[in-house]
Amino acid sequence: MKVKEAQKITGSMTRTSKMPGLSYSLPAPACQTGSKLRKVKTSPCFFCYAMKGNYIRYPAIKKAQYFRLASLVHDSWVMAMVAQIKRQKFFRWHDAGDVQSREHMNKILTVCRLTPDTKHWLPTQERPYLPPPEDVPDNLIIRLSGSKIDGPPPTAWSHTSSVVTKGASCPAPAQGGKCRECRACWTKSIKNVSYGKH
Repeated sequence: MKVKEAQKITGSMTRTSKMPGLSYSLPAPACQTGSKLRKVKTSPCFFCYAMKGNYIRYPAIKKAQYFRLASLVHDSWVMAMVAQIKRQKFFRWHDAGDVQSREHMNKILTVCRLTPDTKHWLPTQERPYLPPPEDVPDNLIIRLSGSKIDGPPPTAWSHTSSVVTKGASCPAPAQGGKCRECRACWTKSIKNVSYGKH
């Protein structure tokens, strides 16, 4: 499948200035757990970056996100995603939005298996949709996100992320908001990555 054909099925990927490769964006209002956590002032989701700035400033971004959301049920979604991702060294799932269902998660796992030369990173708050650990491909890191600012990282999963008010391990804020050479989020030997509250 050619990339142009794939984009007609899934929509295009997102290209953020911070990331070392392409990423994938869904509408933040469609987050299931995140929509609940946005009402909790101690949660990172209360300050969701994908509910402000360019994510809401430009109608074209919103339109593209909802197109991607609707595309999840397409019979050729997996192969269309593979066509767009397979040449990427690094890929981030959901720079906005989150996993929508077990079926969605299973499709993501299949995409990862079919793109073995790509390192995938998937942050998520959706605990109900976590797969059995043995089903996670070697080239995918699923990081279960903490639900409380300055709270401990989740203990129910092997790889996690957390949000802190000081002492963050993510170097991006000191690097012009960019990953640059850092690949901690994609590195399996790093069990938790902490991000500064923003």
